[in-house]
Amino acid sequence: MFDDFFSRAMIAGIGLALITGPLGCFIVWRRMAYFGDTMAHSALLGVALSFLLNINLTLGVFVVAATVAVALLLLQRRNNLSTDALLGILSHSTLAIGLVMVAFMTWIRVDLMGFLFGDILAVSVWDIALIYGGGIVILGALALMWRPLLAATVSPDVAEAEGLHPEVSRVVFMLLLASVIAIAMKLVGVLLITSLLIIPAATARRLSATPEQMALIAAGLGALAVAGGLFGSLSYDTPSGPSIVVAALALFLVSILVPVKLWRKRRREA
Repeated sequence: MFDDFFSRAMIAGIGLALITGPLGCFIVWRRMAYFGDTMAHSALLGVALSFLLNINLTLGVFVVAATVAVALLLLQRRNNLSTDALLGILSHSTLAIGLVMVAFMTWIRVDLMGFLFGDILAVSVWDIALIYGGGIVILGALALMWRPLLAATVSPDVAEAEGLHPEVSRVVFMLLLASVIAIAMKLVGVLLITSLLIIPAATARRLSATPEQMALIAAGLGALAVAGGLFGSLSYDTPSGPSIVVAALALFLVSILVPVKLWRKRRREA
């Protein structure tokens, strides 16, 4: 099975979807889509620094993404600018600095298209091990932090009163998100990872009645989008990463066709 590039891509993509589904739910609930986009854009700066310092690519991307997350927290406390303005500054500046650094490193051949849009068909057995090994750690940490994260999402003040430390939960969540971006960059690329985090979760929101149900449905929809996108890519000779996102979008559009009355009834029953 691992000798076939398509099978490796399918296994890796489904593993990634199982991670991004539950994490994407918190991004949707907290309205942090622009934050996820900012961290994904910062990944290119991590790529440039990894080549410059000759360190592991995944580690470099994680360190930069985590640094951007911490920088955002500090700037929010000490700056009068709104959060979306700070995110805009961090997002475009890190992306631009990464591109400029890559342009200066003329002694290294960098496949920018691969990093921007990913190449899931080139995934190796080591990549699969990294995805599933890292995924177990990430999902385990998310399960342990589920109640504090959910409480802080609903009401930070109530979570603080109950001693659940919403700020700590937020930092942990950002680090988990940085880990996913570092793992996923090679598969779907810097510009598409946010889509895989948000679209399945947004689709699951219309089809679920509880937070836990939404997380499971989001993971399943993400896996279905990966399968559909890869088979579509194989059949029509289209780019694999964008094809996966298009498949996720198609599922979202189908979910819109679910009768609103039925959806509202399920929500009331829950």
